[in-house]
Amino acid sequence: MPKKDSQAVAELLPLRRSQSELPAPESDELLVLSLRAHHPDAGTQLFDRYAPHVRRVLVRVMGPDSEILDLVHDVFVTALESVNRLVDPKALRAWLTQIAVFTARAKIRRRVRGRILRFLPFSELPEPELPPADFEASQAMQAVYRVLDGLETDQRIAFALRFVAGMELTEVAASCGVSLATIKRRLSRAQANFASAAEREPALAEWLTASLTPEGATP
Repeated sequence: MPKKDSQAVAELLPLRRSQSELPAPESDELLVLSLRAHHPDAGTQLFDRYAPHVRRVLVRVMGPDSEILDLVHDVFVTALESVNRLVDPKALRAWLTQIAVFTARAKIRRRVRGRILRFLPFSELPEPELPPADFEASQAMQAVYRVLDGLETDQRIAFALRFVAGMELTEVAASCGVSLATIKRRLSRAQANFASAAEREPALAEWLTASLTPEGATP
């Protein structure tokens, strides 16, 4: 581990009798420094602080899914293995969001290529993990994800982050690793394709009126 990171942790943390007595880092910057210095509790602190957020992002992109917990695990494994490449430690949350989005993207693309679940008998399909009833378990949200399943992967993710997770355009662009102009074009296509497919879903009529505002219009 680079010596400067260890020195930074030592300077920022109060003196303690032993390394095991160090307090939990309060700032993201300090947490990243602790991770880079291989503090024994840093990984647990990262998970405790951000697992709920990462899970929310994954659920918004994937919908009710039996593999959400596995994907959460994958996100944190990737984060721990690549924390030295994080340019701005203060942007830890946004960086984890991007990792979650790309982890979900890879999973969706593998499923599209393999179509594994489509060939299993219904009785062998895994039980979906249903998050809170007033969101993913509602009829409207189940219909949303049925429609999203038919969209191109990048369009699906952009749509879910913008209209299901409620992210700002700049957040969606950063999470997807593209420019604001690119995400606007992607969302425009996603909205058109979604609206067309959603006409076959009666449960979406009220949701579309309330939630789907064209980009560039006032919400």
